[in-house]
Amino acid sequence: MTVIPVTAQDRERDEKADAVISKAVSFLGGDKYLNVTSQLGRGRFSLIRDGAVISFQAFHDVIVFPDKERTEFKSGKTRTVQTNIGGSGWIYDGDMETIKEQTEAQIESFRRGLRVSLDNLLRGSWRKEASLAYVGRRPSTLGRRNDVVRLTYEDGLVVEFEFAADDGAPQKAIYKRTNSEGEETVEEDRYAQFVDTGGIRSPFIIDRFTNGSHTSRINYQSVEYNGRFPDSTFAKPADLKEMKKSFKL
Repeated sequence: MTVIPVTAQDRERDEKADAVISKAVSFLGGDKYLNVTSQLGRGRFSLIRDGAVISFQAFHDVIVFPDKERTEFKSGKTRTVQTNIGGSGWIYDGDMETIKEQTEAQIESFRRGLRVSLDNLLRGSWRKEASLAYVGRRPSTLGRRNDVVRLTYEDGLVVEFEFAADDGAPQKAIYKRTNSEGEETVEEDRYAQFVDTGGIRSPFIIDRFTNGSHTSRINYQSVEYNGRFPDSTFAKPADLKEMKKSFKL
């Protein structure tokens, strides 16, 4: 077995990465942020093409950390529900009036979303399957600079996160994915409009850029923390009649 020695430079990069994470956690609320067990968000999701909104839906999103999520979208009378519990999930399509198990591709998309998320990084959920390193600083806006850390997973997925060098505010997450045809796509989430709710800050705007083009926006109107959500919140309904009932939060 070959043992690769850890250099002083490696230790310095690790210490800098840990310091960046600590500053970001402090910005978001410190222990209050780390002790959040669930989150309920309400807002609007918009699709964007050529700089203009082409459609939008109201949504509410229930998250129980680390890996349960139920998101309901509504546009007019149309309602769609996507629910994930770890490595499984289901989708209700109100237009088609169907409830289906998620495909492997949909479940993998959810899992990838968890792995590249800001919460996953700052809460340390990556520690058993990835390594963290400090990259350096990059130019930001108006003469400011961002600290950059890189999360590298054992399967090759790489995510870079940028944080404001002055106060630690999260700025963006960048990663690459490859589709079934082998084409590489660069995805970038940009965080803005941090709002304090009970001592916990969260970005109320998350903009998605794909290969440099603005493709969507999540705009939260409210966020609540540490509510209690029973397992039935995420359980697949036995029939369509259950989905036609109003879901109470």
